[in-house]
Amino acid sequence: MADESLIDPACAVAHGAAPADTGPRSLVAVFDSPVAAYLLRFAVDLGFRTVLLEPDPARLDGRLQASAGRLASTVDPSFVDMGTDVVVTDHDRPELGTVLRDLLALPEVRWVGVMGSVRHAPPHVEALRGLGVDEADIKRVHRPIGLNIGSKTPAEIALATLAGLIADRNHRPGGFAW
Repeated sequence: MADESLIDPACAVAHGAAPADTGPRSLVAVFDSPVAAYLLRFAVDLGFRTVLLEPDPARLDGRLQASAGRLASTVDPSFVDMGTDVVVTDHDRPELGTVLRDLLALPEVRWVGVMGSVRHAPPHVEALRGLGVDEADIKRVHRPIGLNIGSKTPAEIALATLAGLIADRNHRPGGFAW
């Protein structure tokens, strides 16, 4: 019987016989938070180039900076490419609207999501409208984010979010639907 890894490219990758072609992947975690810490840590293992965007230096946690490939205090086009996904990890910050507006102005950003419960009104919508952001751009912001796995901890939220991003990149619905 032939070695399956020689026949099926996915098997070859799974067995370490061939590299995975994931294309360019960048993740911008907005705001220093426990979820951002896990997002950045897991994203590196998944092949993402990582950026922590924290506008308020007083809120930076030194241990989180170690997980970020890059640290930024303002939106900078140099850390965004056509494979960039943005995850806002705190929907209560006063800078939410401004940061989102600036990120949405970059056409290279592939995906933007804001953490938050479906039980609460999304604060980013009014913040963006107040800043004059076009409705089409406001609709680009996903909320809630991640796969619906019942996440409760910061690590589970990060895992569900990254799994959702990978499903979206691969044009899959996520979950166990094949």
